[in-house]
Amino acid sequence: MATIDKDTTIILMNETGLLPLFYHADIEVAKAVLTASYKGGARAFEFTNRGENAYEVFIDLIAYSLENLPGLALGIGTVYDAETAQKYVDAGADFVVAPFTNPEVGQVCLKANIPWIPGIATLTEIFHALKGGAEVVKLFPGEVYGSAFVKAVKGPMPHVKIVVTGGVAPTKESIEEWFGAGAYGVGMGSNLFPKNVISEGNYAWIEQKVAESIQLIKEFRAKA
Repeated sequence: MATIDKDTTIILMNETGLLPLFYHADIEVAKAVLTASYKGGARAFEFTNRGENAYEVFIDLIAYSLENLPGLALGIGTVYDAETAQKYVDAGADFVVAPFTNPEVGQVCLKANIPWIPGIATLTEIFHALKGGAEVVKLFPGEVYGSAFVKAVKGPMPHVKIVVTGGVAPTKESIEEWFGAGAYGVGMGSNLFPKNVISEGNYAWIEQKVAESIQLIKEFRAKA
């Protein structure tokens, strides 16, 4: 079961504003990336369920983070159905992220009292996600809908918490665009973990890029 309570996990996503997301079949690589992100300041991390052995790697990551990375909310992403959600909840996931809104997944998360972060693309989907128990929703793919969508949604639904994934870069311009539109947080994958950086084992680069991204968010919020 989760080791960090639901409210704390949601707050952690907002405090840094950054949700790194990553998958790798090699547990040692996954540990190194997770550690580098943590050292860079990330306190919520999404491991994506995108490989055949994702579950086995996640089990090891949970044990590793509990022993070495105190205060980290480690969640699972790319969850399609209730059965998969339950499996990862039982493994200790602190939150569950999905690319779309499946109420059955939401029910599993509600029962476990952990955040369910479903993907949305319309106000109707946001409404049904919130009705199903979601407190945070995920706009994906962000580059398709654009920051104007977030800004428009905040008009009739000013309190909705939107984490944007896709189309977010670790740059001043991108950070200011999305947070200026009203994003609750942003998820980043390949822009934080380029394939060449991973293959070279340049984890110091990842730590620095995570730290820089969090600092950019902090600076924007300070002047907003």
